[in-house]
Amino acid sequence: MEQYLEQFVRRAELDNLKIEGIAVADEKKLLWEHRFTADIPRNIYSHTKSYTATAVGIAISEGKLSLDDKLADCFPDKVPEEADPAVGEIKLRHLLTMSSGFGKAYLMNENRRAGDGMPDYVRYMLSQKVLDQPGSKFVYSSADSILAGRMVEQKTGVRLAQYLYEKIFSPLGQGFPMWEHDPQGHAIGGGGMVMRLTEMMKLGQLWLADGKWQGRQLLDPAWIRESSRKQIDTPADSIWSVGYGYQFWMSPYPDAYRADGAYGQITTVLPKSGLVVAVQCPEDGDFGKVRDALHEEILLKL
Repeated sequence: MEQYLEQFVRRAELDNLKIEGIAVADEKKLLWEHRFTADIPRNIYSHTKSYTATAVGIAISEGKLSLDDKLADCFPDKVPEEADPAVGEIKLRHLLTMSSGFGKAYLMNENRRAGDGMPDYVRYMLSQKVLDQPGSKFVYSSADSILAGRMVEQKTGVRLAQYLYEKIFSPLGQGFPMWEHDPQGHAIGGGGMVMRLTEMMKLGQLWLADGKWQGRQLLDPAWIRESSRKQIDTPADSIWSVGYGYQFWMSPYPDAYRADGAYGQITTVLPKSGLVVAVQCPEDGDFGKVRDALHEEILLKL
């Protein structure tokens, strides 16, 4: 394994690939790490979505939430009188698979910066047209993840950030991460979490270990199995677009899947190898080249 990793580092240096760090772990411990830049917390962007899926899984195991719960039923006071009737058909499972039916990306980074949806993101989304039958088509949208996170809050009675701190961050020894919140003070379920590389990858270690951490069962193994298998097809526009689970991307290696954030904040879980490989990259790089190097030098070989 170290030979593959060292070859990746040499390629990254020779090709001047923009990458901040790479780390490899098994389900219990960090095995190897190489830093190209200082080790500081950074925005992990949509990698955050996989933490939202984790919160959903815990709420389901507690009997507080169901994949068939409907978005509009959770927020009846926020559904406008003129709402598209199809809004009432959107279920939590559709949000988790990016198949809400809204038909385009909403509340992405640039949309939130522009003030879209101010001040109430749920009311804003419930006022949008539903262009596709919910569950029929994958359309990547941070709004779906944000709405899933809000459903967790509504059903548990606990804010998403607090819920994840109590259930995941604290047991994993991560502390309370910086995290973007919306204008009403709700954590953004679709992005904006800030973590170091080895903190970020702990989620992958937890999933690799079937939800157990230091002898404590934090997640239902059945949820891990369901979330990490393909639930819907995705456009075949790269070697890494081979389907989507519940807020996890499938990866083109045996039983592999990943949490995936913009610009290259990636945690790949490789169950067959018993390993987790994680990278963080800067916003000004070409992650396509980093991805190709990871694929060719490491992930295909492990």
